[in-house]
Formats: sequence, structure tokens, C-alpha cells
Amino acid sequence: MAKYRVNKTDDQPLHPAEPDRHWRQLRQGDRVSVRLAPGFETGGLVDAVTADHSVVWVDLDGGRGRTLLHCGDGVEIRPHDS
Repeated sequence: MAKYRVNKTDDQPLHPAEPDRHWRQLRQGDRVSVRLAPGFETGGLVDAVTADHSVVWVDLDGGRGRTLLHCGDGVEIRPHDS
């Protein structure tokens, strides 16, 4: 066990994450564009959304699977342009 603590993360206050305006408009079955990181963008279908819209499950295109995205993750989810 370490004697000295480098980060005092347990002493820092928690800040609630607020979803962006467009997250609040997402509904199950919506086609979306997901930007997970710079240079990695893919499409998918919204599978589920929590009541407060802070968490979204997306089935990614191309067999990439189902992923859980939180509004505090720095992930961009946009309705797919038709």
C-alpha cells in the first residue's frame, strides 16, 4: 500500500454531468452519427436512452457492437443527416 497519495480524488466534489441539448432529443430507433474520438466516427441506431438522457445505448454499424455512452465521456452523438 502506498504511503503517499498523489491524487486526492476522494476529496474532490462530484459535478453532475449535463447532456447537451441534442442528447435530450434522442429516442429509441433514431439513426445517429457517433464520434468516439478524433478521426473515429461511425453510424448507429439508438437502442435505449435513460430518463434523464445522460446515458445512451447505441448499436454501432458494421458489427461493432452495442456501446454505452455517457454525456460526460466527451463523445459526440448527432442525429444522422438524411
